[in-house]
Amino acid sequence: MSLASQLNDKQLEAMKYTQGPLLVLAGAGSGKTSVITRKIAYLVKHCGIPAYRITAMTFTNKAAREMKERVTKLLSREEAKGLSVSTFHTFGLNMLRLELKHTPLKNNFSILDADDCKRILMDLMHRDNLSGAESKELIAKAMKMISDWKNDLIPPEQAHITCETAEDVQFAHLYQLYERNLRAYNAVDFDDLIVMPTRLLQENQEVRDRWQNRIRYLLVDEYQDTNTAQYILVKLLVGVMGQFTAVGDDDQSIYAWRGAKPENMALLNEDFRNLKVIKLEQNYRSTSRILKAANTVIGNNPHIFDKKLWSDKGHGEVIRVITCRNDDDEAERVVKDLITHKLMNGKNWKDYAILYRGNFQARILETQLRQMQIPYKLSGGQSFFARAEIKDIMSYLRLIINPEDDSAFLRIINTPKRAIGPVTLEKLGLFAQENHLSLLAAAGDQRLTMAIPKKATTQLAEFAEFIANFTRELLEDDEPVPIIRQMMFEAGYIDYIKESAATPAQEKTKLDNIEVLYSSIQSLINRAEDVDERNIESVIRKMVLLDMLEQQQEEEDTDKVNLLTLHASKGLEFPFVYLIGLEEELLPHKNSIAAETVEEERRLMYVGITRARQGLTITLAEQRKAGGQMRQMTPSRFLDELPQDELEWLGRKKKLAGNVDPKQQAQHYLENLRALIKR
Repeated sequence: MSLASQLNDKQLEAMKYTQGPLLVLAGAGSGKTSVITRKIAYLVKHCGIPAYRITAMTFTNKAAREMKERVTKLLSREEAKGLSVSTFHTFGLNMLRLELKHTPLKNNFSILDADDCKRILMDLMHRDNLSGAESKELIAKAMKMISDWKNDLIPPEQAHITCETAEDVQFAHLYQLYERNLRAYNAVDFDDLIVMPTRLLQENQEVRDRWQNRIRYLLVDEYQDTNTAQYILVKLLVGVMGQFTAVGDDDQSIYAWRGAKPENMALLNEDFRNLKVIKLEQNYRSTSRILKAANTVIGNNPHIFDKKLWSDKGHGEVIRVITCRNDDDEAERVVKDLITHKLMNGKNWKDYAILYRGNFQARILETQLRQMQIPYKLSGGQSFFARAEIKDIMSYLRLIINPEDDSAFLRIINTPKRAIGPVTLEKLGLFAQENHLSLLAAAGDQRLTMAIPKKATTQLAEFAEFIANFTRELLEDDEPVPIIRQMMFEAGYIDYIKESAATPAQEKTKLDNIEVLYSSIQSLINRAEDVDERNIESVIRKMVLLDMLEQQQEEEDTDKVNLLTLHASKGLEFPFVYLIGLEEELLPHKNSIAAETVEEERRLMYVGITRARQGLTITLAEQRKAGGQMRQMTPSRFLDELPQDELEWLGRKKKLAGNVDPKQQAQHYLENLRALIKR
């Protein structure tokens, strides 16, 4: 197959351009993945750049996996050898491992997840007697601020300069303690996987030269989602030569809340004066009518680079707008309309998606779908492996097969409680660091009595012995599941679940999840073809690396209606889309209205519209339940921004947000005020 086949003129130009830095403005559904993957093949086949000198980065494992799979179909195995296609964070992790001697880390450093980090912050607040140590909201706020400082490359000693409130000052103090603890535990958090390589490139000329020579060409997908640290990382990797292609769409930048800065696309123009910009405006997904709606709405945002999507797929179905009495009526009408459309057109359930601004909107839809016995898939729900009880047991097993796994140790040392406090853990971490030991090895080291009081060392030694005993049993026995059951029972974990569960139903759910985990381990053992694959080390590594349960679930039953938040829908497409809840303070969200950041909400609306291939239905409710009360709603301003000649209104057409009658607004205000007084 020719690399140029089926590419339009602009896509072909983007694939072939290698004379300098390139920004590809890729509108929704414009075939950007084809351009990136074919460009990688073009660089290898026609430019003579070995695959191992090419690096491609994106934001999700799924996108990286899809990109690599497509490239391997265009190149032979020999040609593709050494190609690096990964997420930013995987790239950062690999770089840290290769440049370990230039970092403050030692071998087998741990990567802490969000729960591990929260636990450290909570312990630090307790130890320093800081107020709010029990407040999940405050811990989350502190984590967010520390993450923002890191992603803006602000080190702990400079954080106080940016503080505006007393709370900010407290968080800056926490930031310093938090970083000190990470180093003592020989651990990094998720942000460090970007920040530490970036600082290393900034501060070490030798390392910078090595990586700039190593990477002859860099490709970055979803560039609009980069934060400050990622932008600087890219800039340092490409150097003055600027041999890179950045692909992005500022109209789809919807992650400002996690540090994404669409203005990074404008910075490319300033930092690389010879930047070439190529626009991909032909859409291969949606009808002209849907694209007209998307273009008209997003046209209300200011733009660094103007572009206008077009399609040759015909005008398509009319866009329907359904006005519903309330949220119950909305859910009922959407589900009934979906069923009718499916039956009349012979479609599958998976052809339909219902998109919404907030997760809470899914509950009423789920109830209606269940009542009508419609299969559905709720995306963005909690992963099986993200459940606390599963993470706990997996941490016990991770520590069994890898005694160097300090993050697993930190998760389970006090789960259930063993009266080992944060001060003891900090001293243990320092002792382990000074003696080049893992935390588990340090816990069983007799010299520990010189650093920690005897009562605490006894508890630590008993834990270390407990792990050692079960490690021997698990490694020697051919039937590990009964031993794992016994281990969790003797650890007191099953009693801990029963005692800590808020309700009998929650206790049953957690215990059932544990049984599913045991069954999955046994299933992996039973299915293993090779004897070596049946040992506990191999099985647990597979469990850690693969979301086996969720993959099986998706494979077993894929014909389901899709329920997704607008954020979760990015990158996906469906034949028919229901975009619900088009009301002020919902879409756009009330926080965005208050903060005058409606532009990102408009980009969310644009993302929602452009998920649809053939049909788009929009709904709004006149009233919606909030805090147990019915609240009068105002139609979203985005309805006013849609091309009115392309809409078919079903139900009563209301005054839109842009033309609200002041008397009507006052009446709504009085109704809401009366509702509050009645409470």
